[in-house]
Amino acid sequence: MNMSYAVIGAVFMMAMATFAFVKGDQPERNGAGAYLLAWFATLLAQQGGLQSNQVPFGVFLIDIAVLGVFIALAWKSRRSWPVWASAIQLVTVMSHILLLTNAQVSATSLYTVMNLNGYLIIGCLIVGTFWAWQDRKAAARDR
Repeated sequence: MNMSYAVIGAVFMMAMATFAFVKGDQPERNGAGAYLLAWFATLLAQQGGLQSNQVPFGVFLIDIAVLGVFIALAWKSRRSWPVWASAIQLVTVMSHILLLTNAQVSATSLYTVMNLNGYLIIGCLIVGTFWAWQDRKAAARDR
């Protein structure tokens, strides 16, 4: 059952990355590349598997790095999708902090939030790429 979720996630991730690299501008390519790299790094960080009482500290550091990339893209880009992606990624980082502080919250619910946030960030990248593509097409028509 878990394998089907991984395959669905991989299909969405690769479709988003392909779309961003083919149709997006530099901010979309940078965001997709960083997110794709983080996805692979997260897979490697979880290679040994996680026990229910184990905090994924390596994944936490990866998520902080991705948050930094999205904040930098939001700072330097005129696009709005990096702001949304940063906000969603911040929720993921805060979920890690809840796990690290042993808050009285179900770890399963926090992992669910983190996984759903991944799909939301992919959605932000897809929407941002679409609008960048459409802006470029409109600018080419106006010439």
